[in-house]
Amino acid sequence: MAKSLLIVSRQSPWSGPGAREALDIVLAGGAFDLPIGLLFLDDGVLQLAAGQNAKALQQKDLSANLQALPMFGVEELFYCSDSASTRGLNNLSLDEAQPLAAEQITALIDRYDQVITL
Repeated sequence: MAKSLLIVSRQSPWSGPGAREALDIVLAGGAFDLPIGLLFLDDGVLQLAAGQNAKALQQKDLSANLQALPMFGVEELFYCSDSASTRGLNNLSLDEAQPLAAEQITALIDRYDQVITL
């Protein structure tokens, strides 16, 4: 049986390659039917902000990758509600992501065999 994997994405979409790398790992795991989850934490919740303009920063937009996650069988999507609230995010682009309070994140991490933080 495959071990389950949780990817914790903590970087904003434009601060470096971490956000894209986290999504690439999750999409690859989903393509191989690996039990995988994705948690957006700290600045990582900024990836979920609606209405981002990647072209203004000459970057590739991550929103298409985020929307493709369920098509790859990745349905375990979570974000820290405290992180979103602190950053003033009320309108998120990924409806499938479940909000978790800080105390719920520990229980989430315990559910997975392996955890990678980017």
